[in-house]
Amino acid sequence: MTPVVSMTWTKGADRSLPLPSYETPGAAGADLRANFPVSERPGVALHPGERCLIPTGLHVEIPPGFEMQIRPRSGLALKQGITLVNTPGTIDSDYRGPLGILVINHGTEPVTITHGQRIAQAVVAPVVQARFQIAEALSDTKRGEGGFGSTGQG
Repeated sequence: MTPVVSMTWTKGADRSLPLPSYETPGAAGADLRANFPVSERPGVALHPGERCLIPTGLHVEIPPGFEMQIRPRSGLALKQGITLVNTPGTIDSDYRGPLGILVINHGTEPVTITHGQRIAQAVVAPVVQARFQIAEALSDTKRGEGGFGSTGQG
């Protein structure tokens, strides 16, 4: 079953920009674009270490049983140091507010995010909700209580 994500424009959004799209047949993520209101165009400059919420101009309706994961674009991360603060970001199926992308500049130079620029990707994925409970004890494993780095190198 292919999930359908319904969308509406936010007030002041540039409706001439494309909706999220998969750029290749094998792409897992659909590219999201910066969609600034007219008063904020052509975009926003991010200095090193600075973060900003970038509007997409969209509201989304994700089908029940799915989520939308917001992930960085690897090219922006490699070439300019732009990534997402909370990666992956999760958009729940019951959220109807504006879709914004929380970016940060981890680079050494200021970077301008421009209107219409592809800034992140959206991956729509199934969700399983677990039931949580307290147990008297947990089963033993080889790893046990080993924490970060406890599985060794190699």
